Amino acid sequence: MLEENVVLIDEEDRELGVGEKLAVHRSGELHRAFSVFAFNPAGELLLQRRALGKYHSPGLWTNSACGHPRPGETTEAAAARRFEEELGIPAGTLREVGVLRYRAQLADLVENEYDHLLVCEIDVEPSPDPDEVMEWRFVPVDELNAWIARAREADFTAWFPPAWEIVNAPAR
Repeated sequence: MLEENVVLIDEEDRELGVGEKLAVHRSGELHRAFSVFAFNPAGELLLQRRALGKYHSPGLWTNSACGHPRPGETTEAAAARRFEEELGIPAGTLREVGVLRYRAQLADLVENEYDHLLVCEIDVEPSPDPDEVMEWRFVPVDELNAWIARAREADFTAWFPPAWEIVNAPAR
């Protein structure tokens, strides 16, 4: 994995500095993140299953794309960049619909993130990078809600179900 820096923040999402991504995930420092939720014209959500080579949460299902803005990069620009890197297609127009402040212990790593939640609509199938995504599918909302209810911790990343609760709220 190449060294990549993330933006360290306070509880109000104000920048405090920069840290190396893996070191920050080991120390548990609060940092900025984003999660993209891409819907097709039928209203189905694009889920991806993380590649087995990912350093955390490999093989788990999650939202369409996620990551961290680099120092000096806006959240929207970072989200568009990672969407295309992971899925091989442009994200379209991104719209922020909320934030998720969460902390999760993942083996020897800690996800301590202020996660900006963005939605978009796409009308093409992804062509994912196999180092990022091992599988993908569009899932109807009702089917997704039932799947999360029966297999929340077994099948999904730690951040996905609580982020989905915000994105799937009636005001979306």
